[in-house]
Amino acid sequence: MSNRLDQATSPYLLQHQDNPVHWQTWGPEALAQARSENRPILLSVGYAACHWCHVMAHESFEDQATADIMNKLFICIKVDREERPDIDAIYQQALSLMGEQGGWPLTMFLTPDTEPFWGGTYFPPRPAYGRPGFPELLHQIHGVWTDRPETISKNITALKSGLARLSTPAAGPAPEALSHGGLTPGLMDAAARQLLDAVDNQHGGLSGAPKFPQPHIFAFLWRAWHRTSEQPLADAVTLTLDNICQGGIYDHLIGGFSRYSTDAYWLAPHFEKMLYDNALLISLMTTVWRQTKPPLSAVRIRETIDWLQAEMMSDDAGFDGTFTAALDADSEGEEGRFYVWGITEIDEILGDDSAAFKDIYDVNPGGNWEGKTILNRSENLLLADGPTEVSLGIARNKLLAARAGRIRPGRDDKVLADWNGLMITALCQAAMVFEKPDWLQMAETAFASIITSMTDGDRLHHSACAGINGGPAFLDDYANMSEAALALFEATGDQSYLKHAKAWFDVLEQQYLDSEFGGYFFTSADGESLITRTRNATDNAIPAGNGTIINVLARLWLATGDEKYRARALSIIDCFAGEVARNFIAITTLMNNTEFLHSALQVVIIGHRDDIATQSLIRTAWASPDPDRYVQVITPGFDLPKGHPATGKNRIDGKPTAYVCRGPVCSLPVTDQTRLAQVMSQGVN
Repeated sequence: MSNRLDQATSPYLLQHQDNPVHWQTWGPEALAQARSENRPILLSVGYAACHWCHVMAHESFEDQATADIMNKLFICIKVDREERPDIDAIYQQALSLMGEQGGWPLTMFLTPDTEPFWGGTYFPPRPAYGRPGFPELLHQIHGVWTDRPETISKNITALKSGLARLSTPAAGPAPEALSHGGLTPGLMDAAARQLLDAVDNQHGGLSGAPKFPQPHIFAFLWRAWHRTSEQPLADAVTLTLDNICQGGIYDHLIGGFSRYSTDAYWLAPHFEKMLYDNALLISLMTTVWRQTKPPLSAVRIRETIDWLQAEMMSDDAGFDGTFTAALDADSEGEEGRFYVWGITEIDEILGDDSAAFKDIYDVNPGGNWEGKTILNRSENLLLADGPTEVSLGIARNKLLAARAGRIRPGRDDKVLADWNGLMITALCQAAMVFEKPDWLQMAETAFASIITSMTDGDRLHHSACAGINGGPAFLDDYANMSEAALALFEATGDQSYLKHAKAWFDVLEQQYLDSEFGGYFFTSADGESLITRTRNATDNAIPAGNGTIINVLARLWLATGDEKYRARALSIIDCFAGEVARNFIAITTLMNNTEFLHSALQVVIIGHRDDIATQSLIRTAWASPDPDRYVQVITPGFDLPKGHPATGKNRIDGKPTAYVCRGPVCSLPVTDQTRLAQVMSQGVN
């Protein structure tokens, strides 16, 4: 037996190909060996950009003595959580049922039949942080396996029961306010006020440390402010975004946000940059900008998209224009080494301009993090005057040029369909709001590349790396790529995007639908059989697929008039209604999209897209601050689906004409962009 990871394409697995541990990939061969030898499985799950994964690898997996213990006592399996989120989800849930906090690296001990019986996350090589040393733990676990089978059996029974419970929505009828898809505004407003109590009023984000951006939660607060005009709700969102945009979690030299801050101040991240965080933040900042026009958000959106183009585009043949997964936290074996600065280094590079730069970017002799400086502007959340910002930009470019000479962190080159879907949607939104056709072209190119290289008929692949497609798609892939398709359809009017979204809905209905309880499973019916088939609406790092799909179904219904889409959306809401009542913070995506289903502000524009007057109306419609705004452009001579409130309406005097509709009621016809903005802001009576 030897390490078998050299045949993998995953950058994370390849990071471990030289470990003395006899790692295997998850698959029939490794599982069969575990069963034939009746040996427990040591499952280690992580990802390429994960700092603590690197730490545990250096301390334990590269240590021959520790590897010898692992090889003797266990079948050792490595999993990239980004390639196999289905496996990760199951065992993260199992860890939670044990009363442990989840995260990566995930370290789980399984029976040969893949049933979990104990686990944790990072373990140090020697006892520390209140955790046992890893070699000691290995012997303890094996001792329980050989000497106390009754304990193993008891743990397995409890965990399997818990996993089954987590994959089934809360029992009992939905609360009255939620029944039949009816999340009331009053209920959501009350939830938002309760959530507001958990916000850090000084630094933004949820109170405490570590701090994650959690854009879907703050989108929920923004929507509540739009409904209620209660200013503290809006203040919580803008304070959070301002602190994130000016904190050390943001890369002030080239753009892009790190995954989270280790402290309560947004200063010190773990430095890994994930595609999904940046997509979700672009979307949220774009939504906020439509209402309040904060200059800082506009700058950070532009810079982050510039960073995306500079550092995150795939180099794989056939995947041109797609976006890679992540940048690592570490370089040269040190966390953040690529990103931090010494004061002498800055003085040498900037010369006479150094003093002004240091004052604004928190550079001092002692540093602000482990003797070095993480550039940030947290002391003053406002942008400076124009000339000062120009001068700072010149200084940043000098530092960026100097940084380019350092050894770069590794890049995880995987292309993930679900994460690409999030970024395509974000680019569509930003392109239309900021009138940036090149951003829209980026979105269209990425989508086309995924269709060309990551689909078999109407079936998606979840991942691709080194030009090789990975396994079948998960619910999140179909949900996020469908949302991307419909964002492109809204932006361009190209019917092919609508066709893709409709086809993927059919796949979900055939392969993912839980016909007994409702909602969609995370995995397909014809996919690999694991110990449980997860199904929930709980948001994690990315919004839950069952929450996102409500937005998809609402848009399909608005675009086609087909009631089957609305009916399925309502059935999903009914399915998870009890969960909403019990843990609304974790299901904000479902609530956000339920509101869109019921409250969409439809702007129907009848005119030719290449007409200047039509384009003026389109720009005005996209600028609407209403979070539930939906734009449809209808070519004269073509009509909306039967039953649409604007069906049969026409242009006035041959001019491009807009109708604003909410529910079954539409406004009078509007041909002037100023009047259109007024009607959208005043609402439809």
